[in-house]
Amino acid sequence: MYKGKGNTGRLSIFKGRQAKLNFAVFLTLSLKGPQTIYRIHKNIKAQKGLGHVRYASVNKRVRSLEKSGYVRKKGSKKTAMGIEVAIYELTEKAQLAMLLDSIGLEELFTKLDESSASAILALIKKLKISANSRK
Repeated sequence: MYKGKGNTGRLSIFKGRQAKLNFAVFLTLSLKGPQTIYRIHKNIKAQKGLGHVRYASVNKRVRSLEKSGYVRKKGSKKTAMGIEVAIYELTEKAQLAMLLDSIGLEELFTKLDESSASAILALIKKLKISANSRK
């Protein structure tokens, strides 16, 4: 059922104001592996068109992504100044979001076989039932 112009098939994590920075954080962590926020910021600033991004913005975005379950703390390390800082990594949820965004729903459905479609359908039904029971 189509619900209007806003329902484009893109995930909300890649929509709106934060979309560009969310994708930059995901890309940095997927290519370079687990990192501190300082290192994530440094790598994002090196990307074309993102040289203006401030540390505070990256810090806020990473912590927001952590609350949403897209990024998690892997551990911590001591800096040269002797301060403990957290090391962040992507979760499977973020990896799936990036993959779905790069493939697109139309292409996914054209390449989906019957058994995979059945497994996805069963999972969605299970999620829908648990969401309805919470209401």
